[in-house]
Amino acid sequence: MDVNDRVQKVIDGIVSRGNERALQVAAYWKGKLVVDTWAGDIDATSGKKIDGDTLFPVFSTTKGIAATAIHILAERGIISYDGPIAQYWPEFGCNGKEKITLRHVLSHTAALPHMPDCKRPEELSDWDHMCRLIAELTPLWAPGTKTQYHAITYSWLLGETARRADGRDFGTIIREEICTPLGLEKSLFVGLPESEDDRVAILEANPNPPPPPDPPPPPDPVAARAIPPLVCPLEFWMNKKFARRGCIAASNGIMTARAIAKHYAALIGDVDGVRLIPESRLKKALETPNTGEPENVVRGLGYSVWGAKGGFGHGGAGGSTGSADRRAQLTIGMAKNRMGTGAGESRTAGEQIVSEIRAALGL
Repeated sequence: MDVNDRVQKVIDGIVSRGNERALQVAAYWKGKLVVDTWAGDIDATSGKKIDGDTLFPVFSTTKGIAATAIHILAERGIISYDGPIAQYWPEFGCNGKEKITLRHVLSHTAALPHMPDCKRPEELSDWDHMCRLIAELTPLWAPGTKTQYHAITYSWLLGETARRADGRDFGTIIREEICTPLGLEKSLFVGLPESEDDRVAILEANPNPPPPPDPPPPPDPVAARAIPPLVCPLEFWMNKKFARRGCIAASNGIMTARAIAKHYAALIGDVDGVRLIPESRLKKALETPNTGEPENVVRGLGYSVWGAKGGFGHGGAGGSTGSADRRAQLTIGMAKNRMGTGAGESRTAGEQIVSEIRAALGL
């Protein structure tokens, strides 16, 4: 049984046990697509099956794609990691933000994780409105001194800086610099056209969530401001068409597992004659700031980094993810439409799938 068949058997089992509604998995090894599998239903009611071209909202998995766009511009000298954002976006340079850089944003040390005071979720899809609000924010602490996940503000902090430096809107940059070279124009979107709505898998809450830890952790007031109640529950928000339309490059990407895996494959090597950034730039992208954070939350410039193992990538709420193992020359993309993993599995779907891929390849 080859690797694709082995992975297909695993995901068929996960779906048939009712622990996931639908799963889509792809993997590239040494620049070649070796896994391209899917199983399950596009929603809870229609009975329509997904296929390899079904699109999934992947939340923060989008952040890795957005970071790649920034690294492409940096490689061309269009943008700098270490110059103040205000040199590109003058209105941003106020209220203690004058020295904040893209390096701070990419590594989640900009001290701006908190969302502006929006009244309606529709506001998040209005680019100019959100950029005006972001430009008025005040850092919560000294930038560069602490890591705190910029769950949604990352979108405009990166995207508007890139737009001011480059001249193109951020969605266009992603499309022209990542999607077009890799042939992903119909499988990776940050800002979904209305014509593609029927291809999108419908997200659903987990009917059997794992029990909460005992005792529960204390509430994090900053995290609550980073993902405000107006976009919760997240699956409800991203099932709305207005949430899909705008470019919210931290969290509203809609794509296939195949596109995710191919994007990472073209970061670590050549895929179909394309490499997105050279090795020298990738090494810079994987540099990690020393902010005293635990090893398991180390962040490079836009990617989570797994230390000396040569691994990096980014996951998203609900369990979709993209990853690269530079040593093994392996990249994996996974997309799903049920939020989280239920209590009925000893390991998450992602853990089972990655383990099977690596075992089948002898890694």
